[in-house]
Amino acid sequence: MEITAGGLLEVRITPADVGKRVSVRRVEAVVSGSPEFTDTVGVLTSWDQGVLLITKKDGQSVRISESSLVAGKIVPAAPARRRGPAASFEELSRVAARAWQPLESEPLGDWTMRAAAGFTRRANSVLPLGDPGIPLDDALAGVTSWYARRSLPAYVQVATGAAGTQEMLGAELERRGWVNEVSAEVRIGALAPVGDVDAPAAEAVRLTRVPDEEWLGRYGKVSDPDLARRMLVEGPSVWFAALPGGRAIGRCVVDGRWAGFAAVTVDPAHRREGLATAVMAALARRALEEGASAAWLQVETDNPGALTLYDGLGFALHHTYHHYRAAS
Repeated sequence: MEITAGGLLEVRITPADVGKRVSVRRVEAVVSGSPEFTDTVGVLTSWDQGVLLITKKDGQSVRISESSLVAGKIVPAAPARRRGPAASFEELSRVAARAWQPLESEPLGDWTMRAAAGFTRRANSVLPLGDPGIPLDDALAGVTSWYARRSLPAYVQVATGAAGTQEMLGAELERRGWVNEVSAEVRIGALAPVGDVDAPAAEAVRLTRVPDEEWLGRYGKVSDPDLARRMLVEGPSVWFAALPGGRAIGRCVVDGRWAGFAAVTVDPAHRREGLATAVMAALARRALEEGASAAWLQVETDNPGALTLYDGLGFALHHTYHHYRAAS
């Protein structure tokens, strides 16, 4: 299908372009006889029975009637960032997986099923980097069964918004009734500016290799301290940071050139005192000593305070990931 609109606009995409990144313009409404247009950019994940489904970089799916299109074209992947570290989606995904390891895992083709007695979705979800080696429905049945044997819900972690991410898989899961339960941003930045930030409280930060009871208490997501400690210490080079009295904590995993920050948490009574910045500065300085130069972190999209903090420290969005849960 190729349509012209007044000779000025063209729809230059077809159902054969499913899986490609596209930009489309459609008529959203007609007001006082004049059309109002809306533009959408994302991956074309289906075109069926006159309806297009486009997945935007934040994972949101937009349904568009074919009859409303006035323009459409294939667009290249977003250009590489000009500042800060360069990283592919797969590299970052594997670094993140090493920084938050499960208690057990099992391959399914190129997928990895991960479980940790239910402690965090990240450690209890499938990492689908590649092809499962069998038809998707068979793979999902195997995933669901694997988690059921462990009395766990089945989750698949799906990424959107960068070259090589998994918009098509997310769309297939949605078609099968899987629900996007939570989304988080993966952000990256240069490490040195984090270590160089002016944070006087950083001098009081204590760094250890194992989290103590006070650290776990501030983390606050622990029902089984032994399980949490066993999981949290795993990684290439793991550091835990804490300010006296448990006012603020953080965790950092150094893995080659990467330093991954997690669990940055501040006592509500001491927020807006720069303590999160101090914890990150102290961890960054240790990571720089170990040879790291780039930083990454994950932050849920509904955490505006953390997003503001990371904006100020120079972290920029790389991609977004989503945990899809099997329909019950």
